Amino acid sequence: MGGSKWLKVKLGLGLKLNSCRQSPGMIEDSSTRFSGAPLLSPVFDRVSEQPVRMFTGGSSSGIIVNKTSVNSKACEKICTICLVTMKPGHGHAIFTAECSHSFHFRCIASNVKHGKQCCPVCRAKWNEVPFQSPATGKSPIREVGNNAGGSSSPNQNTEVFLRLRPRGAETRQTVLHQSSDNGVYDDDDELLVTEESYRENLLLSDDIQKGGCIGEVEIETYPELHVVPKLKSHENFLVLVHLKAPVHNAGFPLQGQTSIAPVDLVTVLDISGSMSGSKLALLKRAMGFVIQNLGPSDRLSVIAFSSTARRLFPLRRMTDSGRELALQAVNSLSSNGGTNIAEGLKKAAKVMADRKCKNAVSSMILLSDGQDSYSTIISSGVTTRSHYKSLLPVSMHRDCSSGIRIPVHTFGFGADHDAALMHSISEETGGTFSFIEAENVMQDAFAQCLGGLLSVVVQEFKLEVECIDPRLRLTSVKSGSYKAIMSSDNRGVSIEVGDLYAEEERDFLVETDVPMDKTGDETSLLKIRCSYKNPITKRSVTQDCTSKDVRIQRSLSLSEAAMVSIPVDKQRNRLRSAEAMAESRAAADRGDFASATTILENCRNQLSETVSAKAKDSLVLALISELREMQQRMVNRQVYETSGRAYVLSGLSSHTRQRTTTRGHSTDSGSSPGNLYQTPTMVDMVNLSQSMSFGDPLPRPKHRPPRSSRARHNPK
Repeated sequence: MGGSKWLKVKLGLGLKLNSCRQSPGMIEDSSTRFSGAPLLSPVFDRVSEQPVRMFTGGSSSGIIVNKTSVNSKACEKICTICLVTMKPGHGHAIFTAECSHSFHFRCIASNVKHGKQCCPVCRAKWNEVPFQSPATGKSPIREVGNNAGGSSSPNQNTEVFLRLRPRGAETRQTVLHQSSDNGVYDDDDELLVTEESYRENLLLSDDIQKGGCIGEVEIETYPELHVVPKLKSHENFLVLVHLKAPVHNAGFPLQGQTSIAPVDLVTVLDISGSMSGSKLALLKRAMGFVIQNLGPSDRLSVIAFSSTARRLFPLRRMTDSGRELALQAVNSLSSNGGTNIAEGLKKAAKVMADRKCKNAVSSMILLSDGQDSYSTIISSGVTTRSHYKSLLPVSMHRDCSSGIRIPVHTFGFGADHDAALMHSISEETGGTFSFIEAENVMQDAFAQCLGGLLSVVVQEFKLEVECIDPRLRLTSVKSGSYKAIMSSDNRGVSIEVGDLYAEEERDFLVETDVPMDKTGDETSLLKIRCSYKNPITKRSVTQDCTSKDVRIQRSLSLSEAAMVSIPVDKQRNRLRSAEAMAESRAAADRGDFASATTILENCRNQLSETVSAKAKDSLVLALISELREMQQRMVNRQVYETSGRAYVLSGLSSHTRQRTTTRGHSTDSGSSPGNLYQTPTMVDMVNLSQSMSFGDPLPRPKHRPPRSSRARHNPK
């Protein structure tokens, strides 16, 4: 053995191992070294209930040394495991044990992984070891992680260690969960409110005879014209079917619960290197808001992804202790690595698929600020929708009969995210796509989405429309992103609407050809049926809609036939605008920005001449304003790539699903057209978000009351 290596061995066996000492500094006293990501909650020792003191310097209490803690050459040591010099500041974390011997963190963590919980030098038993997996025969009480969210380098992050429970300490299960990624994710918390207990509570309510705490869905029908000439047929005649979900009873949900029906929510969060600094700080703050506003029956799991993905904890009920542990886990996040969206979605799908029990409502939230750098397939320089679909686990595909069928609400953050990918994921799963252009809107965007998820009052809603007159056939159905199945004889259609939030509205246009009727004074056109599931009682409801059958009057007078229904006209304008957005987006993607802006300009001019625009209808005026904004974001490639594509796709997502999305710089309903579809619960949650702050408050626009696109449909 060479002299120099023998010297290293001698040094490693104890010579001058701790010749240099440094006064440890409290992390809370050294916050200026980090990115500014705020701590979401204090870190407590779960046995003593006292704040845990975390150090960045070397000490004799089992602390991890950050690479920036020591800079003196006199402090260089030898790792006795790999025999390589430990030089703080050279990209390797250092672990100093209770016995004062030091090692590379990765080296000692590997030892601990294989069951060794004593010092390799002096064989002293450790109470605190580098965390890799729960140690055999010991019961961990907590994980502690660094909040260096602003670092984009993994080497700048203080590593995680595990504190072992002192003997004789009382048993309390408060460990942040870590399990093998190769295992089955069936370790979710038991449901607080089971279906049986909900039914028992409902049996005590007078409302049980009415289907529980939720009323019926309001249904209205509007023919394009109320009077049609007898001696003339009318082709492409439109009938509007309008739905509005009920208001939930004030006596529900149960005490202490924020959601109407309990929710299982998985958030999939991008923590790649590009999320460093204020982005990660804002993400932590937004997640803090989500955690604090979920109830004890709601369950949350968080997936964090960069180059790989990991589950921070399983589906956990958001009780007081559950919230605290969730906040600690989110607070421990730091940014580094690439962007592997596919792996994050794979983990999220596994959490949902493997859970041993299910809450009434299930959903996912995906946030990313970058391009998938691992899974996106590019052919001849163009990434297609089919390639984007390949990033989704097969179980999440809309056409997978045995899939999990859970909507993914996607949030594209900043100018560099892949808007086409995020929109494609939301469309394929039945979610929405929001474009977070301004950093300080992130929490409000999450709040708006959460307000909807916590207010689901109707599930599996199905609308059926059937012709009454034997001469009639349906020529088309305008259902946007909702699946419509036409019968083989074209006399009926079934539209799968899915979940509805409290007081949420939907509008569908059905088209048919009205024949001549020389003798009759009235023609019966369509009859309506609907069915859905009450998410609280789990009961299937079939609603009687006989009174909503569509009939029109027949007259010899042509003057009476000129009165066009404004509700029908404004929904036709909504669909016309969505088609123009899709066409202009396709032109811009080809690089033809002149055609893209011309398409939007022509549509805007057409809308301005319609009956609903002249009647100053709020939806149509907002559409005209939105089309103008999109024109400005398509003037050239640079503007389009920076914000235009994301803005247009978020608009498409909103108008085709008739559900609010965030886009632009604000969630203010007075300035963001996507919020035309806001519900009262969404508005309440955004207002709550804007009244709260975690750390230093950011300037926020004042929020306004909701402005429904259809609401307040004025009767014929």
